[in-house]
Amino acid sequence: MLKQYRLRDYRFRLVCYVFAITIIGILVIGSAEKSVQDQQILGFFLGTAAMIVISLIDYNWVLKFRWLIYGFNLLLLVLVIRTPLGYENNGATRWLRLGGFQFQPSELCKLCLILFFAKFLDRYKEMLNTWKILVLSALLFGLPAALVEQQPDLSTTISLCVIFLILIFIAGLSWKIIGGALAVGIPAAVIFISLIMQPDQTLIDGYQRTRILAWLNPAAYADNAYQQQNSIMAIGSGQLVGKGLNNNLVSSVKNGSFIAEPQTDFIFAVAGEELGFIGCATIILLLALIVLECIQIGRRSREFSGTLICCGVAGYIGFQSFVNICVATGLMPNTGIPLPFVSYGLTSLVTLYMSIGFVLNVGLQPKKY
Repeated sequence: MLKQYRLRDYRFRLVCYVFAITIIGILVIGSAEKSVQDQQILGFFLGTAAMIVISLIDYNWVLKFRWLIYGFNLLLLVLVIRTPLGYENNGATRWLRLGGFQFQPSELCKLCLILFFAKFLDRYKEMLNTWKILVLSALLFGLPAALVEQQPDLSTTISLCVIFLILIFIAGLSWKIIGGALAVGIPAAVIFISLIMQPDQTLIDGYQRTRILAWLNPAAYADNAYQQQNSIMAIGSGQLVGKGLNNNLVSSVKNGSFIAEPQTDFIFAVAGEELGFIGCATIILLLALIVLECIQIGRRSREFSGTLICCGVAGYIGFQSFVNICVATGLMPNTGIPLPFVSYGLTSLVTLYMSIGFVLNVGLQPKKY
């Protein structure tokens, strides 16, 4: 379980990147919604403690319990949607309430699936391109993904799909299979998009279709596009250095409450308005450095399962960062994906720190050992 490691192999550079962007997030959250800043600070300390402990535990020992991790993950997801312990908010049941404690199992699901498939794909990598393993992998992934989608939580389901695809690609999926999937998937996607644009379609919920239409034609759907348009306005108004944290300017989009829930999905808009281009560029740079550091650690991993863990975490952070920033800047339809380490969310932040803990442990066991 515990090993003797060399201090010089500990990736303090990655820890510094994570601490820096978390501190920026705490400051911006305090400006967006002061009442939740203390909870984010609590998440920072809890996450740091979890990261340090996990980074010193041999990840190979943890992966021995992969089926217990998988089963525990399913249990939490079932409890959310099938028992009174599930907590509903804004029409979605995504949280568990145990006493006075509340958390979101779908966030933890991302890390659980990375750990499970890191060992599963490592064990069957020589047979990965057989139908038996491909179908089994799809079924093992599909069960928790379906439970998350039923909450309903489409954005997290999409994140899980991307993480799974990254893992299976890194594991050595054949280019022939990838080419065949693209040959079928691209026309299918075109047909799907054309179908969901029909007024009487039943493939997606009405609010999801409205969000897409509002993104394509914001003038015609002003009531639905206002939040994204205000986000773009806020980011642009920050110019180079921003208006400053906790400002009381009347011209502030945030102060005028023109962005709903600015501390979560649209935290990048607050950062753009108050920290300007420099602040936004700093956030993007730190996120990019974290992703690249995870990939670099994965490349030097002693075992292939460690490589998969690092690449899975890199994909998890990279994809969510890309989507969140694209939504805030109007490059994609509005969807509820948090910005890693920056958006408010106790479960999300602690899960991210736990993920970094596993990456750090992989880094402590490089190939040179």
